[in-house]
Amino acid sequence: MNKERKAERKLFGTDGIRGTANSFPMTVDVALRLGQAAGLYFRRGAHRHSVVLGKDTRLSGYMIESALVSGFLSAGMDVILVGPLPTPAIAMLTRSLRADLGVMISASHNPFGDNGIKLFGPDGFKLSDEVEAEIEGLMDQDLTAQMAPPEEVGRASRLNDAAGRYIEAAKASFPKGSRLEGLRIVLDCANGAAYRVAPTALWELGAEVIKIGCEPNGVNINAKCGSTCPEPLREAVIAHKAHLGIALDGDADRVIIVDEKGQIVDGDQILGLITLFLQKSDRLGSSDAVATIMSNLGLEKKLAEHGVTLHRTAVGDRYVVEKMREHGFKLGGEQSGHMILSDFATTGDGLIAALQVLAVLVEEGRPASEILRVFEPYPQLLRNVRYQGGDPLQTEILAEARRAAEARLGTQGRLVLRKSGTEPLIRVMAEAEDPALVEEIVSSICDAVKKAVAV
Repeated sequence: MNKERKAERKLFGTDGIRGTANSFPMTVDVALRLGQAAGLYFRRGAHRHSVVLGKDTRLSGYMIESALVSGFLSAGMDVILVGPLPTPAIAMLTRSLRADLGVMISASHNPFGDNGIKLFGPDGFKLSDEVEAEIEGLMDQDLTAQMAPPEEVGRASRLNDAAGRYIEAAKASFPKGSRLEGLRIVLDCANGAAYRVAPTALWELGAEVIKIGCEPNGVNINAKCGSTCPEPLREAVIAHKAHLGIALDGDADRVIIVDEKGQIVDGDQILGLITLFLQKSDRLGSSDAVATIMSNLGLEKKLAEHGVTLHRTAVGDRYVVEKMREHGFKLGGEQSGHMILSDFATTGDGLIAALQVLAVLVEEGRPASEILRVFEPYPQLLRNVRYQGGDPLQTEILAEARRAAEARLGTQGRLVLRKSGTEPLIRVMAEAEDPALVEEIVSSICDAVKKAVAV
Protein backbone atom coordinates (compact mmCIF):
# COMPACT_ATOMS: atom_id res chain seq x y z
CA MET A 1 0.00 0.00 0.00
CA ASN A 2 1.13 3.51 -0.75
CA LYS A 3 -0.37 5.50 2.11
CA GLU A 4 1.51 8.63 1.07
CA ARG A 5 -0.57 9.04 -2.04
CA LYS A 6 -2.70 12.16 -1.74
CA ALA A 7 -6.30 11.87 -2.93
CA GLU A 8 -9.24 14.21 -3.03
CA ARG A 9 -12.42 12.94 -1.39
CA LYS A 10 -15.10 12.33 -4.00
CA LEU A 11 -17.17 9.61 -2.37
CA PHE A 12 -17.00 10.64 1.28
CA GLY A 13 -19.06 13.61 2.42
CA THR A 14 -19.54 15.19 5.82
CA ASP A 15 -20.72 11.88 7.30
CA GLY A 16 -19.36 8.96 5.31
CA ILE A 17 -20.62 7.87 1.89
CA ARG A 18 -24.30 8.45 1.23
CA GLY A 19 -26.72 8.27 -1.68
CA THR A 20 -29.69 6.49 -3.23
CA ALA A 21 -29.45 2.74 -2.71
CA ASN A 22 -28.43 0.77 -5.80
CA SER A 23 -27.28 3.96 -7.55
CA PHE A 24 -23.77 5.38 -7.53
CA PRO A 25 -22.13 5.72 -5.08
CA MET A 26 -24.31 3.40 -2.98
CA THR A 27 -23.77 0.37 -5.21
CA VAL A 28 -22.59 -3.15 -4.54
CA ASP A 29 -19.43 -2.46 -6.52
CA VAL A 30 -18.49 0.60 -4.46
CA ALA A 31 -19.27 -1.19 -1.20
CA LEU A 32 -17.13 -4.18 -2.24
CA ARG A 33 -14.18 -1.98 -3.18
CA LEU A 34 -14.59 0.07 -0.01
CA GLY A 35 -14.41 -3.12 2.05
CA GLN A 36 -11.24 -4.17 0.25
CA ALA A 37 -9.59 -0.75 0.48
CA ALA A 38 -10.51 -0.07 4.11
CA GLY A 39 -9.55 -3.62 5.02
CA LEU A 40 -6.12 -3.15 3.50
CA TYR A 41 -5.64 0.26 5.07
CA PHE A 42 -6.36 -1.03 8.58
CA ARG A 43 -4.54 -4.35 8.18
CA ARG A 44 -1.51 -3.63 10.32
CA GLY A 45 0.71 -6.07 12.14
CA ALA A 46 0.60 -9.87 12.37
CA HIS A 47 -2.52 -10.20 14.54
CA ARG A 48 -5.85 -11.50 13.25
CA HIS A 49 -7.69 -8.40 12.04
CA SER A 50 -11.41 -7.77 12.53
CA VAL A 51 -14.15 -5.29 11.68
CA VAL A 52 -17.46 -4.71 13.49
CA LEU A 53 -20.28 -4.32 10.98
CA GLY A 54 -23.72 -2.97 11.90
CA LYS A 55 -26.67 -1.44 10.10
CA ASP A 56 -30.03 0.22 10.58
CA THR A 57 -33.34 -1.25 9.37
CA ARG A 58 -33.34 -0.22 5.69
CA LEU A 59 -34.15 -2.91 3.15
CA SER A 60 -31.01 -2.07 1.18
CA GLY A 61 -28.89 -2.78 4.26
CA TYR A 62 -28.82 -6.48 3.38
CA MET A 63 -27.35 -5.72 -0.05
CA ILE A 64 -24.70 -3.28 1.16
CA GLU A 65 -23.83 -5.52 4.12
CA SER A 66 -23.16 -8.53 1.90
CA ALA A 67 -20.93 -6.54 -0.43
CA LEU A 68 -18.92 -5.05 2.42
CA VAL A 69 -18.53 -8.47 4.04
CA SER A 70 -17.11 -9.88 0.80
CA GLY A 71 -14.68 -6.98 0.49
CA PHE A 72 -13.40 -7.27 4.05
CA LEU A 73 -13.07 -11.05 3.91
CA SER A 74 -11.10 -10.87 0.67
CA ALA A 75 -8.75 -8.34 2.30
CA GLY A 76 -8.07 -10.82 5.11
CA MET A 77 -10.29 -9.27 7.79
CA ASP A 78 -12.69 -11.21 10.00
CA VAL A 79 -16.16 -9.64 10.11
CA ILE A 80 -18.21 -9.43 13.30
CA LEU A 81 -21.86 -8.97 12.32
CA VAL A 82 -24.13 -7.32 14.89
CA GLY A 83 -27.28 -6.58 12.86
CA PRO A 84 -29.47 -3.51 13.47
CA LEU A 85 -27.91 -1.36 16.20
CA PRO A 86 -27.45 2.39 16.72
CA THR A 87 -24.40 4.08 15.20
CA PRO A 88 -22.92 4.81 18.67
CA ALA A 89 -23.20 1.12 19.50
CA ILE A 90 -20.93 0.30 16.58
CA ALA A 91 -18.38 2.85 17.79
CA MET A 92 -18.57 1.43 21.32
CA LEU A 93 -18.25 -2.20 20.19
CA THR A 94 -15.29 -1.41 17.94
CA ARG A 95 -13.32 -0.26 20.97
CA SER A 96 -14.73 -2.87 23.34
CA LEU A 97 -13.88 -5.78 21.05
CA ARG A 98 -10.48 -4.32 20.11
CA ALA A 99 -11.47 -4.43 16.46
CA ASP A 100 -9.40 -2.68 13.81
CA LEU A 101 -12.37 -0.95 12.21
CA GLY A 102 -16.07 -0.29 12.73
CA VAL A 103 -18.65 0.17 9.98
CA MET A 104 -22.23 1.39 10.18
CA ILE A 105 -24.58 1.04 7.22
CA SER A 106 -27.08 3.87 7.55
CA ALA A 107 -28.29 7.10 5.97
CA SER A 108 -29.24 8.43 9.40
CA HIS A 109 -32.38 10.58 9.16
CA ASN A 110 -32.76 10.23 5.36
CA PRO A 111 -35.71 8.38 3.75
CA PHE A 112 -35.51 4.60 3.38
CA GLY A 113 -34.47 4.80 -0.29
CA ASP A 114 -31.12 6.28 0.70
CA ASN A 115 -28.32 4.48 2.45
CA GLY A 116 -24.82 5.25 3.62
CA ILE A 117 -21.60 3.85 5.05
CA LYS A 118 -19.82 5.35 8.07
CA LEU A 119 -16.37 4.20 9.18
CA PHE A 120 -14.85 4.24 12.67
CA GLY A 121 -11.22 3.71 13.54
CA PRO A 122 -10.03 1.27 16.24
CA ASP A 123 -10.42 4.06 18.81
CA GLY A 124 -14.16 4.31 18.04
CA PHE A 125 -13.90 7.75 16.43
CA LYS A 126 -14.99 8.64 12.91
CA LEU A 127 -12.16 8.78 10.41
CA SER A 128 -10.52 12.06 9.52
CA ASP A 129 -10.88 13.65 6.08
CA GLU A 130 -7.28 12.69 5.36
CA VAL A 131 -7.77 8.99 6.12
CA GLU A 132 -10.98 8.89 4.06
CA ALA A 133 -9.08 10.44 1.15
CA GLU A 134 -6.35 7.81 1.42
CA ILE A 135 -8.94 5.02 1.41
CA GLU A 136 -10.51 6.54 -1.70
CA GLY A 137 -7.07 6.60 -3.27
CA LEU A 138 -6.75 2.86 -2.64
CA MET A 139 -10.19 2.27 -4.16
CA ASP A 140 -8.92 3.78 -7.40
CA GLN A 141 -6.07 1.27 -7.61
CA ASP A 142 -5.97 -2.32 -8.80
CA LEU A 143 -5.90 -4.14 -5.46
CA THR A 144 -5.95 -7.69 -6.85
CA ALA A 145 -2.36 -8.47 -5.96
CA GLN A 146 -2.85 -7.22 -2.39
CA MET A 147 -5.83 -9.42 -1.54
CA ALA A 148 -5.36 -12.15 1.05
CA PRO A 149 -4.05 -15.56 -0.06
CA PRO A 150 -6.54 -18.45 0.32
CA GLU A 151 -5.32 -19.46 3.76
CA GLU A 152 -5.69 -15.88 5.10
CA VAL A 153 -9.17 -15.06 3.81
CA GLY A 154 -11.34 -13.74 6.64
CA ARG A 155 -14.25 -15.37 8.44
CA ALA A 156 -17.68 -13.88 9.22
CA SER A 157 -19.48 -14.51 12.51
CA ARG A 158 -22.40 -13.00 14.42
CA LEU A 159 -22.09 -11.46 17.89
CA ASN A 160 -25.28 -12.56 19.60
CA ASP A 161 -24.96 -10.41 22.72
CA ALA A 162 -24.15 -7.15 20.89
CA ALA A 163 -27.46 -5.50 21.80
CA GLY A 164 -27.08 -6.43 25.46
CA ARG A 165 -23.58 -4.99 25.60
CA TYR A 166 -24.79 -1.64 24.27
CA ILE A 167 -27.81 -1.56 26.58
CA GLU A 168 -25.57 -2.02 29.61
CA ALA A 169 -23.16 0.67 28.37
CA ALA A 170 -26.04 3.13 27.90
CA LYS A 171 -27.51 2.36 31.33
CA ALA A 172 -24.08 2.93 32.90
CA SER A 173 -24.31 6.60 31.82
CA PHE A 174 -27.33 7.10 34.10
CA PRO A 175 -26.44 8.28 37.64
CA LYS A 176 -25.75 5.34 39.93
CA GLY A 177 -28.56 4.76 42.40
CA SER A 178 -31.14 6.73 40.38
CA ARG A 179 -34.16 5.09 38.79
CA LEU A 180 -36.98 6.02 36.41
CA GLU A 181 -39.81 4.53 38.45
CA GLY A 182 -42.97 6.61 38.23
CA LEU A 183 -42.07 8.15 34.87
CA ARG A 184 -44.22 7.52 31.81
CA ILE A 185 -42.13 8.02 28.67
CA VAL A 186 -43.20 7.95 25.04
CA LEU A 187 -40.32 6.71 22.88
CA ASP A 188 -40.21 7.11 19.09
CA CYS A 189 -37.39 5.08 17.51
CA ALA A 190 -38.15 6.17 13.91
CA ASN A 191 -38.61 2.50 12.97
CA GLY A 192 -34.84 2.48 12.97
CA ALA A 193 -31.77 0.97 14.55
CA ALA A 194 -32.73 1.55 18.20
CA TYR A 195 -36.16 -0.09 18.02
CA ARG A 196 -35.13 -2.87 20.41
CA VAL A 197 -32.30 -1.49 22.53
CA ALA A 198 -33.74 1.93 23.49
CA PRO A 199 -37.10 0.67 24.88
CA THR A 200 -35.30 -2.10 26.75
CA ALA A 201 -32.79 0.27 28.38
CA LEU A 202 -35.51 2.65 29.59
CA TRP A 203 -37.72 -0.20 30.86
CA GLU A 204 -34.83 -1.84 32.73
CA LEU A 205 -34.18 1.50 34.47
CA GLY A 206 -37.75 1.43 35.76
CA ALA A 207 -39.74 3.60 33.32
CA GLU A 208 -43.16 2.90 31.87
CA VAL A 209 -42.39 2.97 28.14
CA ILE A 210 -44.94 3.70 25.45
CA LYS A 211 -43.42 2.75 22.10
CA ILE A 212 -44.07 4.28 18.70
CA GLY A 213 -41.93 3.92 15.60
CA CYS A 214 -40.69 0.56 16.84
CA GLU A 215 -42.04 -1.71 14.09
CA PRO A 216 -39.55 -1.53 11.21
CA ASN A 217 -40.42 -3.26 7.94
CA GLY A 218 -37.47 -2.16 5.82
CA VAL A 219 -39.20 0.77 4.15
CA ASN A 220 -40.75 2.78 7.00
CA ILE A 221 -37.58 4.09 8.66
CA ASN A 222 -37.94 7.85 9.34
CA ALA A 223 -41.34 7.79 7.63
CA LYS A 224 -43.50 10.39 9.41
CA CYS A 225 -41.80 9.56 12.68
CA GLY A 226 -38.57 10.09 14.60
CA SER A 227 -36.59 13.23 15.37
CA THR A 228 -37.25 14.83 11.97
CA CYS A 229 -41.03 14.46 12.33
CA PRO A 230 -41.93 14.89 16.02
CA GLU A 231 -45.65 15.52 15.52
CA PRO A 232 -46.70 11.88 16.23
CA LEU A 233 -44.58 12.01 19.41
CA ARG A 234 -46.25 15.25 20.50
CA GLU A 235 -49.70 13.73 20.01
CA ALA A 236 -48.75 10.55 21.88
CA VAL A 237 -47.26 12.44 24.83
CA ILE A 238 -50.45 14.45 25.26
CA ALA A 239 -52.76 11.47 24.68
CA HIS A 240 -50.95 9.28 27.22
CA LYS A 241 -50.33 12.12 29.71
CA ALA A 242 -46.65 11.21 29.61
CA HIS A 243 -43.94 13.00 31.55
CA LEU A 244 -41.64 13.18 28.54
CA GLY A 245 -41.29 12.19 24.90
CA ILE A 246 -38.07 11.05 23.23
CA ALA A 247 -37.56 10.92 19.46
CA LEU A 248 -34.49 9.31 17.91
CA ASP A 249 -33.55 9.25 14.25
CA GLY A 250 -32.94 6.23 12.03
CA ASP A 251 -29.51 5.39 13.41
CA ALA A 252 -30.16 6.86 16.89
CA ASP A 253 -27.21 9.24 16.96
CA ARG A 254 -29.47 12.24 17.51
CA VAL A 255 -32.42 13.03 19.78
CA ILE A 256 -35.26 15.52 20.07
CA ILE A 257 -37.29 15.86 23.29
CA VAL A 258 -40.97 16.73 23.79
CA ASP A 259 -42.08 17.94 27.22
CA GLU A 260 -45.31 16.97 28.99
CA LYS A 261 -47.14 19.86 27.29
CA GLY A 262 -46.14 18.69 23.82
CA GLN A 263 -43.54 21.41 23.30
CA ILE A 264 -40.59 20.42 21.12
CA VAL A 265 -37.11 20.88 22.60
CA ASP A 266 -34.22 21.07 20.13
CA GLY A 267 -30.57 20.16 20.51
CA ASP A 268 -29.50 23.62 21.68
CA GLN A 269 -31.78 23.47 24.73
CA ILE A 270 -30.69 19.88 25.43
CA LEU A 271 -27.03 20.86 25.19
CA GLY A 272 -27.61 23.79 27.53
CA LEU A 273 -29.44 21.61 30.05
CA ILE A 274 -26.81 18.86 30.12
CA THR A 275 -23.93 21.35 30.24
CA LEU A 276 -25.30 23.15 33.28
CA PHE A 277 -26.24 19.82 34.93
CA LEU A 278 -22.69 18.50 34.52
CA GLN A 279 -21.27 21.78 35.78
CA LYS A 280 -23.52 21.70 38.84
CA SER A 281 -22.43 18.15 39.65
CA ASP A 282 -18.76 19.06 39.02
CA ARG A 283 -18.49 16.67 36.06
CA LEU A 284 -18.02 19.17 33.22
CA GLY A 285 -14.26 19.42 33.69
CA SER A 286 -13.04 22.59 31.98
CA SER A 287 -15.69 25.30 31.70
CA ASP A 288 -16.16 24.75 27.97
CA ALA A 289 -18.61 23.11 25.58
CA VAL A 290 -18.71 22.75 21.81
CA ALA A 291 -21.46 23.49 19.29
CA THR A 292 -21.60 24.35 15.58
CA ILE A 293 -21.98 27.67 13.82
CA MET A 294 -25.73 27.01 13.60
CA SER A 295 -26.40 26.86 17.35
CA ASN A 296 -28.44 29.73 18.75
CA LEU A 297 -26.71 32.80 20.15
CA GLY A 298 -29.02 32.57 23.16
CA LEU A 299 -27.29 29.32 24.15
CA GLU A 300 -23.86 30.93 23.95
CA LYS A 301 -24.90 33.88 26.11
CA LYS A 302 -26.69 31.69 28.68
CA LEU A 303 -23.66 29.45 29.13
CA ALA A 304 -21.42 32.51 29.40
CA GLU A 305 -23.55 33.70 32.33
CA HIS A 306 -22.48 30.52 34.12
CA GLY A 307 -18.82 30.85 33.17
CA VAL A 308 -18.97 28.31 30.33
CA THR A 309 -17.32 29.18 27.03
CA LEU A 310 -19.04 27.84 23.91
CA HIS A 311 -16.65 26.91 21.10
CA ARG A 312 -18.08 26.68 17.57
CA THR A 313 -17.19 24.41 14.66
CA ALA A 314 -18.36 23.71 11.12
CA VAL A 315 -21.66 21.84 10.78
CA GLY A 316 -21.31 18.11 11.43
CA ASP A 317 -20.91 16.10 14.61
CA ARG A 318 -17.50 14.82 13.47
CA TYR A 319 -16.16 18.39 13.62
CA VAL A 320 -17.66 18.85 17.07
CA VAL A 321 -15.88 15.69 18.19
CA GLU A 322 -12.59 16.82 16.65
CA LYS A 323 -12.72 20.08 18.63
CA MET A 324 -13.60 18.18 21.81
CA ARG A 325 -10.67 15.80 21.35
CA GLU A 326 -8.27 18.60 20.51
CA HIS A 327 -8.96 20.43 23.77
CA GLY A 328 -10.15 17.63 26.04
CA PHE A 329 -13.73 18.93 26.34
CA LYS A 330 -16.38 16.56 27.68
CA LEU A 331 -19.53 17.82 25.98
CA GLY A 332 -20.60 18.96 22.54
CA GLY A 333 -23.66 18.95 20.35
CA GLU A 334 -25.68 20.25 17.45
CA GLN A 335 -29.00 22.01 17.16
CA SER A 336 -30.25 18.99 15.19
CA GLY A 337 -29.90 16.78 18.26
CA HIS A 338 -26.45 15.23 18.02
CA MET A 339 -25.07 15.11 21.55
CA ILE A 340 -21.58 13.83 22.35
CA LEU A 341 -20.65 13.06 25.94
CA SER A 342 -17.02 11.96 25.85
CA ASP A 343 -17.24 10.23 29.23
CA PHE A 344 -19.60 7.69 27.67
CA ALA A 345 -19.35 7.77 23.87
CA THR A 346 -17.08 8.71 20.97
CA THR A 347 -19.88 9.92 18.71
CA GLY A 348 -23.40 11.32 18.93
CA ASP A 349 -25.66 9.08 21.03
CA GLY A 350 -29.36 9.91 21.22
CA LEU A 351 -30.17 7.37 23.94
CA ILE A 352 -27.33 8.43 26.25
CA ALA A 353 -28.25 12.10 25.76
CA ALA A 354 -31.90 11.32 26.57
CA LEU A 355 -30.80 9.53 29.75
CA GLN A 356 -28.93 12.66 30.87
CA VAL A 357 -32.11 14.70 30.38
CA LEU A 358 -34.02 12.12 32.40
CA ALA A 359 -31.36 12.30 35.12
CA VAL A 360 -32.05 16.03 35.48
CA LEU A 361 -35.80 15.35 35.52
CA VAL A 362 -35.38 12.81 38.35
CA GLU A 363 -33.04 15.00 40.38
CA GLU A 364 -35.08 18.19 40.04
CA GLY A 365 -38.47 16.53 40.56
CA ARG A 366 -40.11 19.21 38.42
CA PRO A 367 -42.05 18.96 35.14
CA ALA A 368 -40.03 18.74 31.94
CA SER A 369 -41.52 22.01 30.69
CA GLU A 370 -39.91 23.83 33.62
CA ILE A 371 -36.40 22.43 33.27
CA LEU A 372 -36.04 22.19 29.48
CA ARG A 373 -36.41 25.88 28.68
CA VAL A 374 -32.82 26.68 29.58
CA PHE A 375 -32.56 29.91 27.60
CA GLU A 376 -34.70 32.21 25.48
CA PRO A 377 -33.66 31.66 21.84
CA TYR A 378 -32.71 34.61 19.71
CA PRO A 379 -34.94 34.98 16.62
CA GLN A 380 -33.18 32.92 13.96
CA LEU A 381 -33.97 32.66 10.25
CA LEU A 382 -32.49 30.26 7.69
CA ARG A 383 -33.03 30.41 3.93
CA ASN A 384 -31.42 28.58 1.03
CA VAL A 385 -30.43 29.96 -2.37
CA ARG A 386 -29.75 27.49 -5.19
CA TYR A 387 -26.84 28.03 -7.55
CA GLN A 388 -25.21 26.23 -10.48
CA GLY A 389 -21.45 26.40 -10.95
CA GLY A 390 -18.90 28.78 -9.53
CA ASP A 391 -18.63 29.87 -5.93
CA PRO A 392 -20.96 32.75 -4.93
CA LEU A 393 -19.23 32.98 -1.55
CA GLN A 394 -16.04 34.20 -3.24
CA THR A 395 -17.63 37.10 -5.16
CA GLU A 396 -17.16 40.76 -4.28
CA ILE A 397 -20.92 41.31 -4.52
CA LEU A 398 -21.53 38.94 -1.65
CA ALA A 399 -18.48 40.09 0.30
CA GLU A 400 -19.75 43.67 0.25
CA ALA A 401 -23.27 42.62 1.29
CA ARG A 402 -21.82 40.54 4.10
CA ARG A 403 -19.72 43.40 5.45
CA ALA A 404 -22.77 45.68 5.47
CA ALA A 405 -24.93 43.04 7.21
CA GLU A 406 -22.35 42.30 9.88
CA ALA A 407 -21.94 46.01 10.58
CA ARG A 408 -25.70 46.28 11.18
CA LEU A 409 -25.70 43.25 13.48
CA GLY A 410 -22.68 44.37 15.46
CA THR A 411 -22.04 42.26 18.56
CA GLN A 412 -25.74 41.62 19.16
CA GLY A 413 -26.28 39.15 16.34
CA ARG A 414 -24.69 36.65 13.97
CA LEU A 415 -24.61 35.97 10.24
CA VAL A 416 -23.67 32.56 8.86
CA LEU A 417 -23.11 31.82 5.17
CA ARG A 418 -22.14 28.35 4.08
CA LYS A 419 -22.48 25.87 1.27
CA SER A 420 -24.70 22.85 1.76
CA GLY A 421 -22.74 19.63 2.02
CA THR A 422 -25.29 17.68 -0.01
CA GLU A 423 -26.91 20.10 -2.50
CA PRO A 424 -25.89 23.13 -4.63
CA LEU A 425 -27.28 25.55 -2.07
CA ILE A 426 -25.97 28.55 -0.18
CA ARG A 427 -27.43 28.53 3.31
CA VAL A 428 -28.06 31.98 4.76
CA MET A 429 -28.71 32.23 8.50
CA ALA A 430 -28.98 35.29 10.71
CA GLU A 431 -30.04 35.82 14.29
CA ALA A 432 -30.49 38.85 16.56
CA GLU A 433 -32.83 40.09 19.25
CA ASP A 434 -34.84 42.07 16.68
CA PRO A 435 -36.78 39.70 14.36
CA ALA A 436 -37.42 42.49 11.85
CA LEU A 437 -33.68 43.08 11.54
CA VAL A 438 -33.09 39.35 11.07
CA GLU A 439 -35.62 39.30 8.21
CA GLU A 440 -34.00 42.31 6.56
CA ILE A 441 -30.49 40.88 6.86
CA VAL A 442 -31.40 37.45 5.45
CA SER A 443 -33.39 38.99 2.59
CA SER A 444 -30.54 41.32 1.64
CA ILE A 445 -27.95 38.52 1.68
CA CYS A 446 -30.19 36.21 -0.36
CA ASP A 447 -30.62 38.97 -2.93
CA ALA A 448 -26.85 39.43 -3.05
CA VAL A 449 -26.33 35.69 -3.60
CA LYS A 450 -28.81 35.75 -6.49
CA LYS A 451 -26.98 38.69 -8.05
CA ALA A 452 -23.65 36.94 -7.61
CA VAL A 453 -25.04 33.83 -9.28
CA ALA A 454 -26.38 35.86 -12.20
CA VAL A 455 -23.04 37.58 -12.93
